[in-house]
Amino acid sequence: MMALYCTVLPSEATGKVKEVYEDIMATKEIDFVPNFWQALSNNPDHLEATWLKLKTVMKPGKLDLLTKEIIALAVSITNNCNY
Repeated sequence: MMALYCTVLPSEATGKVKEVYEDIMATKEIDFVPNFWQALSNNPDHLEATWLKLKTVMKPGKLDLLTKEIIALAVSITNNCNY
């Protein structure tokens, strides 16, 4: 099946996309860039804005990070997301 639009692979990322990808991997302590973030890579400003907003929301507050991640996972499963 042919892709509907192009994304920037982590190995090909430069500039703002590369910076955001590196921050995602460092912040989440993972060695890959999830497909969700790669899907936003064709618009570096939107990718950056979405990542910064998520980082703000996921900061510890009334709910700890683990609880927030579990809620996000439950919502994804409920919506039949594949990621």
